[in-house]
Amino acid sequence: MSHHINPISIILGSLLLISQQTAFSETSQKPFSSDESAATTMTDVSENDLSIQALVKTLNLEPHIEGGYYRRTYQADHRDKLNTAEGERFLLTSIYYLLTQESAIGHWHNNKSDIIHYYHLGSPITYYLIHENGELEVVRMGNNPLAGEQLQLVVKGGTWKASHLETGNYGLISEAVAPGFDFKDMSLGVKQELLAQFPQHAMVINQFSKH
Repeated sequence: MSHHINPISIILGSLLLISQQTAFSETSQKPFSSDESAATTMTDVSENDLSIQALVKTLNLEPHIEGGYYRRTYQADHRDKLNTAEGERFLLTSIYYLLTQESAIGHWHNNKSDIIHYYHLGSPITYYLIHENGELEVVRMGNNPLAGEQLQLVVKGGTWKASHLETGNYGLISEAVAPGFDFKDMSLGVKQELLAQFPQHAMVINQFSKH
């Protein structure tokens, strides 16, 4: 079945649905994990109140190929999938994503889907975005909008992205992805290829490339 749906509209329309579905909340059943420790409620918690190990265990996170830790928390499996050039995809997926002192870099990568990022806890995370026109954008996500930190960040598909926890013990965000995330739609940046394509951004490419 083929659907012609704007991915950003999918995200905005579906986020309300996510908040209403107790079947996927942290205090109810978790179809992606049987670890009951992940049901701990995370409210009004400062960075000093949590160890990194406790946070990873509580949210049942695992290492991500780009760096940091993650866990999928939602997929729209109650709706028809989208037909894309790469195959069928969920309309929407969502994850937790965590950077820590020991894994402080989300290395350069490119996703075909649109992604909205939501800041939660910890220290600010700096995002480096190279758009398809070659423009570099730097965005700092954090909990202080008055200091210019962003609570939300939209990254359109086709944008090269890297992230960095500059200071602090950890930074925790969520991501909503539309069409739903699939590792087949993600490309890890290769330093020499990125340098050839964007030589004007050599400093940040060298700093945040995995290989």
